[in-house]
Amino acid sequence: MQIGFKLAAEAFDPNELVRQAVRAESVGFDFVEISDHFHPWLDNQGHSPFAWSVLGAIAARTDSLELATGVTCPIIRYHPAIIAQAAATTALLSDGRFTLGIGSGERLNEHVVGQEFPPVLVRQRMLREALEIIRLLWRGGYRNYDGRYLSLSDARVFDLPDTPPKIAVAAGGPRAAEIAAELGDGLFATEPDPDLVRTYRDSGGMGPRYVEVGVAFDPDERKAAEAALSTNRWMTGGWKVMSELPNPVNFAAASTTVRVDDMLEAMVCGNDPKRYVEAVRKATDAGFDRVVLMNAGPDVDAFLDFYSSELQPLLRAEG
Repeated sequence: MQIGFKLAAEAFDPNELVRQAVRAESVGFDFVEISDHFHPWLDNQGHSPFAWSVLGAIAARTDSLELATGVTCPIIRYHPAIIAQAAATTALLSDGRFTLGIGSGERLNEHVVGQEFPPVLVRQRMLREALEIIRLLWRGGYRNYDGRYLSLSDARVFDLPDTPPKIAVAAGGPRAAEIAAELGDGLFATEPDPDLVRTYRDSGGMGPRYVEVGVAFDPDERKAAEAALSTNRWMTGGWKVMSELPNPVNFAAASTTVRVDDMLEAMVCGNDPKRYVEAVRKATDAGFDRVVLMNAGPDVDAFLDFYSSELQPLLRAEG
């Protein structure tokens, strides 16, 4: 089992994200995962820097910390050729410490280029083509691709690592889990659903399985939940809602009925390390072996200190 720390790019400026990554390495996290957004979920989060620049800076400031996108959509806002190039460069800058997490995206970030945001079945077909293009470019040389949705014309990525980055494919249902097994090197999920792991493995998937676990640290449990309510109440809507709403104002409107008690139910709040261990154990029992802690508490450094002094020893004992 590896434990990761989520860099909430919607809530912090780029320099602060780099600082948090450096601290995450120093307190013992195995990896960091960064969201790749154009917009934040809510306007009051206030940030959304370019994830790939942040990753390059983190690679230069860390030594052993592994890096991952969680996740990048390579089908609308980005062409997969650009992501093939960006991921190869990041792998080189990090000496092979980078994993490319990709998924079929959210309207929130993809509609900004003025193109239609297709229904999920079409997006998954596009994702399959994007994966084929990325793999093709990572083989080196000039490449062409003529797909139903995406194409490539006489393109070559010149700077390639000796070993291509691993690709973890995000899945919210069985069809995407099958794509992860067929064309990816790992699985990425936002909830500890054992059915996703089962489908991934039954379809031949043998790679790492990433999952995000929401937490909110503060010595005062209710204060922790209030902080989570302010910035992370969007997460209670479920993936079908999250993938379709176009702007932060829509997420704010859709989450007006969420209360502090809902956040207390949705995630671990407070400072009881046993409850954090139980949440991680639920994820590993579901078959995930890369657990990402997403802290929505009011003080990032207090959470990192808590992880170092109290939580990490217990999690390492879990294996």
